[in-house]
Amino acid sequence: MKNYYFILILTQLFLFQNCIAQNVGIGTSNPSPSAQLEVSSINKGFLPPRMTTAQRNNIVSPADGLQIFNTTTNCLEIYISGYWQNIYCSIYTFVNDIDGNQYPTVEICNKLFSKKNLSVCRYRNGDIIPNVTDSAVWNNLTTGAWCWYKNDSATYAATYGKLYNWYVVADPRGLAPEGWHVTTDADWNKLIKCIDPIADTAAASSSQSLLAGGTLKSTGNDSWASPNTGATDSVGFCALPGGYRGNNSIFSNISLYGYWWTTTGKDALTSYYRVLFYNNTRINRIAFNKKYGYSVRIIKD
Repeated sequence: MKNYYFILILTQLFLFQNCIAQNVGIGTSNPSPSAQLEVSSINKGFLPPRMTTAQRNNIVSPADGLQIFNTTTNCLEIYISGYWQNIYCSIYTFVNDIDGNQYPTVEICNKLFSKKNLSVCRYRNGDIIPNVTDSAVWNNLTTGAWCWYKNDSATYAATYGKLYNWYVVADPRGLAPEGWHVTTDADWNKLIKCIDPIADTAAASSSQSLLAGGTLKSTGNDSWASPNTGATDSVGFCALPGGYRGNNSIFSNISLYGYWWTTTGKDALTSYYRVLFYNNTRINRIAFNKKYGYSVRIIKD
């Protein structure tokens, strides 16, 4: 009898060790040898942990590759190199401006950004922002105005949005919808530092990061000129190269560079903006002429 129990125990230990040493199948008795765990079903799916952004942020020391479904942003997310990245957002949240334009939003580093450039033509209180096409009038303005690139809405409006002078973004009537604001210099600094922890956000007027630009740029060459170096758009910002309107209303650099105003002025004549490039992965901080027309992004308060 003792020998019987001894043999039974050995058999159970062998079976247990054999089970834990092999890969596991759920719904299949023949899991792939390349998979530690294979789930098979014809009427059910795999459900990752679902949690809010606040709950996600309470995860202690998340490992690279950790995945969750964020119920705040409706995005499947993965943790890589110190921050959460979107794998896919099946249902975007949106914000609407006073004109009814709708902008998909994306959460990056615990902040909610618009994924498109602004196209609004009224301030938050309903006052009209002038559309100025005349070069001489544009050059002499010290009040807000907007235009399309090359004054050509048919070609550029849907993709790139409007170009605004700095006087629009700094106007106290507000360009962004209620609860949102145009990105400040500090907002950009925090975004860049989060994406690239070694970024030099104290740089007065130069390259702040050698890699964050690639992280922010949309991929491919539908909008960006080739080679669109290092573009991954891994955080979902979808930065596009909308060009600018400069002195004497010269329009330039569409598909080559993207420029975004901040509300932060440097002095009476200049204010800070950010620029991304088609041929490298840098992002630069520059203070320049407030009369120039650049793109605008907004961030939730």
